[in-house]
Amino acid sequence: MHIGAIELPNALFVAPMAGVTDRPFRMLCKRLGAGYAVSEMVTSRKDLWHTLKTSRRANHDGETAPISVQIAGTDAQMMADAARYNIDRGARIIDINMGCPAKKVCNKWAGSALMQDEPLALEIVEAVVAACAPANVPVTLKMRTGWCDTERNALRIARAAESAGVAMVTVHGRTREQGYKGFAEYDTIAAVKAALRIPVVANGDIDSPEKAAAVLKATGADALMVGRAAQGRPWIFNEIAHYLATGQRLAAPATRDVARWLTEHLHDHYGLYGEDLGVRTARKHIGWAVHALPGGPEFRAVMNTHADCRTQMAGVTDYFDQLADRYTLWPAANEAQLQQEA
Repeated sequence: MHIGAIELPNALFVAPMAGVTDRPFRMLCKRLGAGYAVSEMVTSRKDLWHTLKTSRRANHDGETAPISVQIAGTDAQMMADAARYNIDRGARIIDINMGCPAKKVCNKWAGSALMQDEPLALEIVEAVVAACAPANVPVTLKMRTGWCDTERNALRIARAAESAGVAMVTVHGRTREQGYKGFAEYDTIAAVKAALRIPVVANGDIDSPEKAAAVLKATGADALMVGRAAQGRPWIFNEIAHYLATGQRLAAPATRDVARWLTEHLHDHYGLYGEDLGVRTARKHIGWAVHALPGGPEFRAVMNTHADCRTQMAGVTDYFDQLADRYTLWPAANEAQLQQEA
């Protein structure tokens, strides 16, 4: 699998998710089988580049190659400048956000709102490609199937983007109007794949190895992008890779291995965000990990009251030590056993 001249370890990607795919999470997913991970979107507004929030999103210290940064905005020149800014800070792939459905993004005509203005969308693509060319940095595009059910223009935009020099296109199988509701459809992704010569990535509702295989078959895509299903289960990439290679499910990970992955992730997380923000933003990652586990909801309620890293980490360690004493393998993989115990 290649993006331009850059070779990737495999064709399983981590989706860019605001507030989720920071550097610690990307590195964790790569350790557990993902071949590629895209950063949270970085704004194209210069006045925000030196804020702490943006500086964290542009922090790639220790991150394994290739480093890919997603940029968002509505002005072609500003987007080109944002591409150069992130290349100077280590980005070797630039991804254009044309898929975010969030109102606060779309209300400013960024993200998937750009799909309503095809001339502007193409102008942005051309400007970013031109800005990245001198550094030999490939540009990718992530988008939706369209703005709404009656305006599915992904195929038209994808063709134009390919002609403008984009190296890869990712399509989430929902319209902006859907947000994350309903079900992803894959016919549009299949149509884009059939029409393009560059790699096409399928995204949306890929939450199991079996679903991954089905989406590949339905779309003919070159790669798969997993988002929400990796929250609390970052080893899903290893599971998918094993299933695609063998046709068999990978055994559930050992509970103590999951505990180690989580605690190492938390240490990295605290290092990036510091004490106060680190504790608060770690809560969602811990919550995703335990929500389907015995005593998980009760533990989460208590854990959310912890105000410092040491206490939070001690609580996580104690909970998982008790869990590992009862379950050698990750218990969430055996729903029947959990239901019986409940």
